[in-house]
Amino acid sequence: MGARAAEAGRPQLSDDAAAYVRSMIMSGQWRPGDSVRPEAVGQALGISATPAREALHVLRVEGFLDLLPRRGFQVAPLTGQDIRDLFEAHALISGELAARAAARLTPEQLAELEALHHELLAAAHRKDLALLEEKNHAFHRLVNLAADARKLTWVLTLTGRYIPTRFYSEIAGWPQATLHDHTRILEGLRARDAEAARAAMRDHIAHAGDLLARQFDERTASEPGPA
Repeated sequence: MGARAAEAGRPQLSDDAAAYVRSMIMSGQWRPGDSVRPEAVGQALGISATPAREALHVLRVEGFLDLLPRRGFQVAPLTGQDIRDLFEAHALISGELAARAAARLTPEQLAELEALHHELLAAAHRKDLALLEEKNHAFHRLVNLAADARKLTWVLTLTGRYIPTRFYSEIAGWPQATLHDHTRILEGLRARDAEAARAAMRDHIAHAGDLLARQFDERTASEPGPA
């Protein structure tokens, strides 16, 4: 790859690295005080240390990492309540989008959501958690698109940067909560009941945040100190 082509691809690589590190921190895989080296991040993603280092500087500005003299990057303090707060912000916007989707869903979109829900149920029955995560993402994406609110969706992407994009299947209780909560969301959308859809979506996102926060606090309390 030429130097110009490599340079053009670096912003995407840096974004990918930042998303990876956020997920590792928010999911509790990396704990407050843990060292984060750009070389290790690059190796995990198959990229060079340069875009990984750029990502770590971005995460320092966002408050996910601290940069200490002679010690490098470390995971910044994070608590279960911090996680709940981030999910609560995401839940409020997601609820508004669901309310708007309830009024604007086309019959074709509703049919697609019904199909995705059945696929969710089938994936859970087979304990195919990777497929369950995939269908969950597709379900939420379609609801957000159906809302037809570009600026709100853009704001959701900002709060969504702090929501882990992986490891959901490893959160205790998440698969069961997803099936139950999605049933409520779909009922509200099917009935074209904006307030029911809003409440169901808001509760669903907040529920996921609470499950993750509990697991995060339990892991932090039970595991040895920072590596």
